[in-house]
Amino acid sequence: MKAALAKRKQAVMRPFCARGTVGLLLAALILLASQATAVDFFGKLLETGAAKFDLVPMTDGTGLATDVYLPSEGGGPWPAILVRSTYGRDFVYPSGMVKDGYAVVMQDVRGMGGSLGKAHVFYYDGWRTGITDGADTVAWVKAQPWCNGRIGTYGDSALAMTQMMMAPATHDISAQYLCLVPSNFYSDVAYHGGVFVENLVEGWLMLVGQPEVTKLYKTHSRYGEFWAYYNSNARASEITAPGLFVNGWYDIFAQGTINGFLSREKDGGEGARGKNYLIMRWTAHEHEITDEYTFNENRHSLDIGEIKKKFLAANLKGDAHALDGVPKVHYYVMGDDRDPNAPGNEWRSAETWPPYPTVERPFYLTPDNTLSSEPGSVDAASQAFSFDPKDPHPNYGGANLMPNMKWGPYDQRKFSTTRKDLLKFATEPLQEPLEIAGRVRVHLHVSSDAPDTDFTAKLVDVFPEGDSREILMLDNIRRVKTRFGFNDPAPLLKGPDELVELDIDLWSIAWVFNKGHRIGLHISSSNWPRYEVNCNTGADHPVEGGEMRVARNRVHMDRDHPSALYLPVKAE
Repeated sequence: MKAALAKRKQAVMRPFCARGTVGLLLAALILLASQATAVDFFGKLLETGAAKFDLVPMTDGTGLATDVYLPSEGGGPWPAILVRSTYGRDFVYPSGMVKDGYAVVMQDVRGMGGSLGKAHVFYYDGWRTGITDGADTVAWVKAQPWCNGRIGTYGDSALAMTQMMMAPATHDISAQYLCLVPSNFYSDVAYHGGVFVENLVEGWLMLVGQPEVTKLYKTHSRYGEFWAYYNSNARASEITAPGLFVNGWYDIFAQGTINGFLSREKDGGEGARGKNYLIMRWTAHEHEITDEYTFNENRHSLDIGEIKKKFLAANLKGDAHALDGVPKVHYYVMGDDRDPNAPGNEWRSAETWPPYPTVERPFYLTPDNTLSSEPGSVDAASQAFSFDPKDPHPNYGGANLMPNMKWGPYDQRKFSTTRKDLLKFATEPLQEPLEIAGRVRVHLHVSSDAPDTDFTAKLVDVFPEGDSREILMLDNIRRVKTRFGFNDPAPLLKGPDELVELDIDLWSIAWVFNKGHRIGLHISSSNWPRYEVNCNTGADHPVEGGEMRVARNRVHMDRDHPSALYLPVKAE
């Protein structure tokens, strides 16, 4: 068993070392490059010359490597844009922003690149007492003679995560461009439904040279004081900077970006509340286009760069009319990729999210594997499957980052037609198109002969016969012992006769199921290697040499236990 577990983990980690991700490969190349080169937003290698270098001291005296680029015209002072990077100070090329009249400040976070101190990603960037590197840097920028006091922050992914961490710690930020960003690191990054997001966390931390942080995260399996320091939503009232939030439906942080927008828009402090913008694209984290779903070319028709320029001009240059006519929300509606007349597959706009009032429409699981508009009427009905953690159900597409897994909308028949460790349900062919926009969830009544186990859910668009693809839209997982919440574990199950209720949050999407399509739902107990497998013993994590037992898991769907998929449809 020990050898099998080690062999499986080696198979997962090998592609990390062999390839890396597109963004992280660029980062590695940049870190090896000289200070005379940089990479711009589109990944082009260009010549640069930093106007000034500083080792900026933090509150505890630690110096962080910082480059300053100033406009060649105007004489200053200028509004400033700060980029705090985990991938090197040259990861974002500043020339475009400098030409637009901004002083640009590029900084390596603590312990990385040219900065001093101990490396521990995101730990020093937030609001811990005496450890506020982001806020310290903002204060330093504001004090410089070339800064006019208006400071924005900028960056994607990890560079956006450093922004989210500093946002509640300072009132001296005027705007933030936050692309591909989580807002609660526990639920958005490390633990989905209480299950460790193994492939993403272990893979990324290994690539940035901090595997020891993985061990730390695994000692904090439940939400508590440790993770509260990574939850900017809970401190929204302390954030005074408006944000332009950008992400995509298949991104690893999609729901975190939406939650960050909503928390700041509704509960933000003075200056932030009601002044935020959201753009949700079709994309995964690395923008991969799959060979099993064809994207419409019109997805490129929205000029996000222009909206970004207007947002910065309005908040950093005081251009009161820069955002005139720009909707608060842009979102791309996905759908049938084969029918040129199908509804959806287009950009839409709104003034909030969801874009219109919605209600949850239930689709009940039935013993004949259909999804019905009416709950079951029989006294007892259920379906069961066996979950073997030594042979977990594989991942195929969805919200992934690492190169050993596919990203985006893939056809689930690769495994759903051959594996026995899942349950499949679908509606009858739709008589009319059905549009959804918002958050999707699954509510299950479950039991197991194991003391603890996991349940997964996948929402799929089942195409008509002759095509028959099962295109993945959303998926997620939930650990049974988190059924009462994520702060404290619920009691372990006493046996197969104990029934409990479980909610699986599938996050959000905008999609139109076309006429003739079926709404599909897949239920299993693993989605490996995205998620760490449950050893079905009650332990938080499997260990080499430890017990890993087979669980007989059951989903109930009768009159008293109506398991259902809930879709957000427009309120009538």
